Amino acid sequence: MSGLSNEVRYVSITLRSAQENLGFDVQQTLTAPIKSLPCKYFYDQRGMALFEQICSLPEYYLTRVETAILKNRAAQIIERCPTDLSLVELGSGSSTKIRFLIEACLARQQELAYYAIDISPGGLENGLRQLLQEYPQLRVVGLVGEFADGLSYLSTHAGQPRLVAFLGSTVGNFAEDEIARFFTMLRQELRPEDRLLLGVDLLKAPVVLEAAYDDSQGITAQFNLNILARLNRELSADFDLAAFRHRAVLNRERSRIEMHLVSVRDQRVRIGDLGLNIDFRQGESIHTENCYKYSPARMESLLADHGFHVLCRFTDPHDQFCLFLVS
Repeated sequence: MSGLSNEVRYVSITLRSAQENLGFDVQQTLTAPIKSLPCKYFYDQRGMALFEQICSLPEYYLTRVETAILKNRAAQIIERCPTDLSLVELGSGSSTKIRFLIEACLARQQELAYYAIDISPGGLENGLRQLLQEYPQLRVVGLVGEFADGLSYLSTHAGQPRLVAFLGSTVGNFAEDEIARFFTMLRQELRPEDRLLLGVDLLKAPVVLEAAYDDSQGITAQFNLNILARLNRELSADFDLAAFRHRAVLNRERSRIEMHLVSVRDQRVRIGDLGLNIDFRQGESIHTENCYKYSPARMESLLADHGFHVLCRFTDPHDQFCLFLVS
């Protein structure tokens, strides 16, 4: 394909910039009684590169197992969807796993519109341009913004039946109130002919879960600390990365892995662009991410509570991960 042809087949639309919200979110979350940072800000250019490394680590089974399910079951998934389908991906990143669904769609229809929604414009564009080289029948729209922004945009655009893919167990990042709001938003935006494909990490042995988020090479620790480097760069903060350490622990009562950055000493951090000083006690942490783990029955119950019906489930032989196809 020529560069001109690819330009014609690719449209990039910025709905909302992450930078617009970064300062506000940091001010709100780091001045709260329990300090935290939104995990969506992990994914700057270096964060994306580190996450790609995490996905290939031996301890991080999630990507490997979900990819195998998609490779083996993509045709069956698409068979359960309406014809003349368009494909939507929430949090598309580098658009790697979606290839199996693209290929299954193109085996059934002559061309395909793929809408990729992500908060990080750099990784989004790189991944999409690679797809255009690989699939001449593909038309791509990259939507830079929050999930709700992207789905709202699609409500007045993508006219065909849609398969909305939310992979990688990203739904596990949502706390109880957040997942309720997310499913409510999806229920409002999706139509009866649309389908949702939801990737969910399942409950398993604590030693397996904790190793997945605290690998022996320390890549996940670098990934976690990189959010502080981003604040230094983008908000003129002066976090000393050596003064924080990565911690990942299973909260059994709430069925979630919690990631923290723990202050190793009493310290004060200046965030210049916000005119803000943040004091940390030794041992005090910044809560950076939750990764909830579900039983299949619990996830089905949550979906049913919000008006969704599970058409089928696809799991691996060891029941580590599950893809739910939902109407």
